[in-house]
Amino acid sequence: MTAQSLRVADDGCVADERHMRRALALARRGLGRVEPNPMVGCVLVRNGRVVGEGYHRRFGRAHAEVEALHDAGRAARGATVYVTLEPCAHTGKTPPCTDALIRAGVAHVVAAVKDPNPLVAGKGVRALQRAGIRVDVGLLESDVRELNAPYLKRVETGRPYVILKWAQSLDGRIATPRGGSPTISGPEALRWVHRLRARVDGIIVGIGTVLADDPQLTARDVPIRRVATRIVLDSNLRTPPGSRLVRSAGQTPVVLLATEGAMRRHAKRAARLTSASVEIVTCRPRARRIDLTDALDKLGRRGMTNLLIEGGAEVIAGFLAGRLVDEAVVFISPMVVGAATASVRLPADAFSAAAVDTCRMGCDAAFLYRFPAATRAGRD
Repeated sequence: MTAQSLRVADDGCVADERHMRRALALARRGLGRVEPNPMVGCVLVRNGRVVGEGYHRRFGRAHAEVEALHDAGRAARGATVYVTLEPCAHTGKTPPCTDALIRAGVAHVVAAVKDPNPLVAGKGVRALQRAGIRVDVGLLESDVRELNAPYLKRVETGRPYVILKWAQSLDGRIATPRGGSPTISGPEALRWVHRLRARVDGIIVGIGTVLADDPQLTARDVPIRRVATRIVLDSNLRTPPGSRLVRSAGQTPVVLLATEGAMRRHAKRAARLTSASVEIVTCRPRARRIDLTDALDKLGRRGMTNLLIEGGAEVIAGFLAGRLVDEAVVFISPMVVGAATASVRLPADAFSAAAVDTCRMGCDAAFLYRFPAATRAGRD
């Protein structure tokens, strides 16, 4: 690969960019179905006409290049291949894509990103070049890196991509007082969260959330792209055997992250949990809690690509303080909950403001809310 070939890809014409954007759009269709593999799309073009398209549909199935070659048939000979990731040159669950491209007789491969996977890492480019195929790398690289940020992070660091999510009331509370309803978000936000749950590898909460809310942590009423493992930061093995998580562990995986000391102190409790199909993974302690960096390392070694952190407050603060968050999604409700000693226990008991406007102010977002007259203090 030469510096000139990189410049050619970066300065590609409008048609080149259009074809790569189509490959990018195809790649997105694999979201939640291909992990821990990357999302990859491929478009074959010959004499200015698209002759084949494909994308990686599911982990273990054919790669994008093979799908596109099958779609193109004999028209693939002499074609230009636009693919979002460097073609693989090794045998995994499927044969090398480079071999398929060479056999098909393609003339030119334009890849958006070099694959950092040590099994690939330039080997695909070199194999194609040795076969006399021109290769350019770098077209729409930043767009593809954004799409495959979870895959790239796991390959480059060994850790999953961390998505932090929380909902808060207008007065900054993330839950109603203990014993009340845990729901602050509206139905649209809740549905969005369930869609997110339905495409990540794992959902993490702290033991405080389990004890207070007895959550299910499953995706409901949305299409399921993958079944997320429910993960509890439970340093002292306090998860109740009768909790909804434990009762459903046989159907949907549950992992408790505990310390080795807790395993020794509570051997009978651990045995009861494991007999209910709960898996216990030991992590280093840190200030009498789980060391979050060690937890991420262990989850990454299990092949987890992306994790959703759902709280509560101590867990959120821990991930933020450790600078372990890659992405944050924050829902701000117009609900006003009040102090912990207030009488509000259910969303219906709170009073709400109406969202009037929102705008960007530099890197901040500004929200304008107005309260109905009935909620404002009267004047003498």
